[in-house]
Amino acid sequence: MRATILHASRTALVCGMLAASAWGARAQTFQTAAPHAILIDADSGSVLFEKGADELFSPASMAKLMTTEIVFNEIRQGRLTMDSEFQITEDAWRRGGAGGGGSSMFAQLNSRIKLSDLLRGLIVQSGNDAAIAIGEGIAGSEENFGRMMTARAKEIGLQRSTFRNATGYAAPDQKVTARDLAKLALHIIETYPDLYKMFAEREFTWNKIKQQNRNPLLALDIGADGLKTGYLEESGYGLTGSAVQNGQRLIMVVSGLKTARDRAAESRKLVEWGFRAFEPRQVFAAGETVAEASVFGGAQGSVPLVAKKPVRVLLPRGTGDKITARAVYDGPLVAPVEEGRAVGRLRIMRGDTQALDQPLYAGTAVPAGSIPQRALDAALEVGTGLFRRAFDKAGAKS
Repeated sequence: MRATILHASRTALVCGMLAASAWGARAQTFQTAAPHAILIDADSGSVLFEKGADELFSPASMAKLMTTEIVFNEIRQGRLTMDSEFQITEDAWRRGGAGGGGSSMFAQLNSRIKLSDLLRGLIVQSGNDAAIAIGEGIAGSEENFGRMMTARAKEIGLQRSTFRNATGYAAPDQKVTARDLAKLALHIIETYPDLYKMFAEREFTWNKIKQQNRNPLLALDIGADGLKTGYLEESGYGLTGSAVQNGQRLIMVVSGLKTARDRAAESRKLVEWGFRAFEPRQVFAAGETVAEASVFGGAQGSVPLVAKKPVRVLLPRGTGDKITARAVYDGPLVAPVEEGRAVGRLRIMRGDTQALDQPLYAGTAVPAGSIPQRALDAALEVGTGLFRRAFDKAGAKS
């Protein structure tokens, strides 16, 4: 299927219709008591369910996912190893230890602990003492680490989230969205597959105290292998989780539930529904031309936009929902355009829900054109610019 082209002056939109199968029945619906929830398919990025997914809330201990990501990245960059040692300062011991009233790995004051153990204290036991020690050890202070967390979050695409500390303790400006937490979980799973395995560990013993992993999904037979729970009085009970069945991975986030039991029940219900209620459908093959983007000053006037991997969406079983695709890019592109360069995004809507958002790349190289060609493109751009301004002015008067 090739999309038709609508060319706009600054942002070009390429829209097309993907014919939905003539399934008669409406899709199965899902209801949850969680005020904030999202469920995505990891392979395709398809959003299977969302509710309040872009509303800000306090992450509680789910903020430790961002703490963990920074540590994983430091290891990947070679700045830390599993044998790196961190000191348990008085602040980490007093505010993050058992006396602080929150979860703790029970690290001893002034002890030095290897990062391999601190990470398990952070991930398995949700230790606030471990989180503070890591923040202080990497950034000099937890306040500096909070700024580092926010900067790193923006770098990996969490545009709406702000972090202030490594623990998830209540802070006025520390806010996330369910969509951002799902993106963070997917990023951790895909970027650090070997380190991610720690999230599936059921228990960890430190200072002769054995603690069970706080993720309730791990004890259920649903293929769960991560990630992190959270609770604050102001935000309620939350969970960012992931599970795999028959090679398919789902990632879910819920927050704002009233009890730990509700959290476990709603999370399980959402994951099981996702595996049961959807079926995959390939929309474009890897390398297939999705649309054409206009090119300014090039040896040719357009370039094919392609996806590097197969484009698949999950559709509700038995649905007649309209599926639409839109390729979005800032255009026209300016030559030269390198083959394989990310130049736009493909967005697929299932009814009113955005089911997919993934990058598109230039399918071929477009070198700069000849001087006459570039002059003609410039003249056309000036002419269409004058026409657009006249049209906009007339529209404003109507």
